[in-house]
Order: sequence, then C-alpha cells, then structure tokens
Amino acid sequence: MAMGEAKPSVLIPMPSRDRDRDRDLLVPPAAVATHASPSTRAGAGSDDDDDESKPSSASAAAAAAQSGREAFHKVVHSWASKKFMTGCVILFPIAVTFYVTWWFFRFVDGFFSPIYAHLGINIFGLGFVTSIAFIFVVGVFMSSWLGASILGLGEWFIKRMPFVRHIYNASKQISAAISPDQNKHAFKEVVIIRHPRIGEYAFGFITSEVLLQGYSSEEHMCCVYVPTNHLYIGDIFLVSSNDVIRPNISVREGIEIVVSGGMSMPQVLSILESEPNQLSRIRSNRS
Repeated sequence: MAMGEAKPSVLIPMPSRDRDRDRDLLVPPAAVATHASPSTRAGAGSDDDDDESKPSSASAAAAAAQSGREAFHKVVHSWASKKFMTGCVILFPIAVTFYVTWWFFRFVDGFFSPIYAHLGINIFGLGFVTSIAFIFVVGVFMSSWLGASILGLGEWFIKRMPFVRHIYNASKQISAAISPDQNKHAFKEVVIIRHPRIGEYAFGFITSEVLLQGYSSEEHMCCVYVPTNHLYIGDIFLVSSNDVIRPNISVREGIEIVVSGGMSMPQVLSILESEPNQLSRIRSNRS
C-alpha cells in the first residue's frame, strides 16, 4: 500500500446502551414522551388507572368498615340502655320500699330506745317492738268506754287552743278517713262522678249526704270530696244521687288509687248498683 493513499474508515458499532444514553442527553424527555409509541402510552395510561383505582377501593373499604363499627356501637348502646333502664325500673321500688321501711323502723324505734339506752339496755329493735305494743294497747283501750271518755276530754281541751285545734282537726279527719270503724267522719264510699266536663270522670269519696229542699220539690244530694293533691287537698262537690256511679272498690283501694296517681287502678271496674236501683232507693229514702 502506498504511503499517500488514505486508509479506509472502519465503523465500530456502539453498544445500544450507549446509544440510548446519548439520545437521552440530546432529546428532551417531553419529546420522547410525545414520540412514544401508542402501545407504550396505553400501557402507561393503564398503570395510572390502576394507581387511581387502588386508592378509591381502599377508601370504600375504609368507609364500609367505619359504617359497620358505627352500627355495632349503636346496637350495643341501645341494648345497654334498655337493660340499664330495666334494672332501674326493677330496683327503684325495692330501694324505696327498703328505705321507707328502714326510716319507719328507726322513727318508731326512736320513741322508746332512748329510755332503754338510759337504763343500760341495748337490744336492737326493742324500742320498735315496744312502740308497736304500745300502739296496740292504746287502740284496745280507746275502744272501751273509759278510753273514749278520756279521749273526749282531751279533745275538749285541744279544741280550746287557738292554733292547735286546726292542726288536730285536719289530722283527725285524715286518720278517720282510713279508720276501720267507718264512723260518720270517715269516707263512706268511693264514687265516680262526671267531672270536669261531659265525657270525663273523677274519683271521689262520699263524706256526707244532704237533702236539698226547694219550693216545690226536694233532691237527695251527695257531698263528694275529689282529691286534687294526693289526699289532703281537694274540692267538694254536691252531686245528685242519680249522677253518682258506685264502683266495686273499697275506701282503702280508692285511697291507694289516689295516692299512687292511678297506677294501682284495677283493669276492670264494675258498677255495684244500676240507675233504676238508685232511683228506687232514693224514693224509698224520701218516703
């Protein structure tokens, strides 16, 4: 080969990795993305969709779990509330009964227990037993002629006192209402009257009976006491005997109904005497 001749150029193939690196350095990434093949863009889009679908499915699962926990909490709260109220309803009357009984026991025991304590006798309940025995003896003694005479003499002195006599008379009327003797001062019968308007009725107690006389006629009236505040405050009505309904309950049962606010009311009430029988009885009383 001659010295003046040029040497033929030899092309050495470059590795594909080097070509890709050089292309990345020369061509901007945006252009590469623009000239990418449709299949490549479609693959990238599907990857993005998968990435977006994954958070949405995770949030739906979290929302479902949250709603499930809230529903479970509501069910547990409702069940616990019902059971708690059931326990309160059952235990409340028991607690009140024990409390009132214990208070009554301590109150009655307090009359004679100081006397026994002064004598050096400390026996639990001895004052209560003594008080009950004393009340029984007073009841037996006052039922006799001598006891009634002493009681009448004591009432004569009490009724001469300006302020004490009003308290004694009111308390005596209340105690006479539940007296087993059913004397003239006690509630005679439990009745139902139409009050305060047509279609409404009220419980009352007959305290006395009067004869209302007019110019040409007379009418048999009943004095009916209708309690408005438990038993010791109420209204008095003069009701015709024809308008009085007599149910099949005693005076004690009527007092229990009034004191309990109607909770001890029997489910069925029957009338002891019909209207024709009442009219015939009134006519016989007038004759």
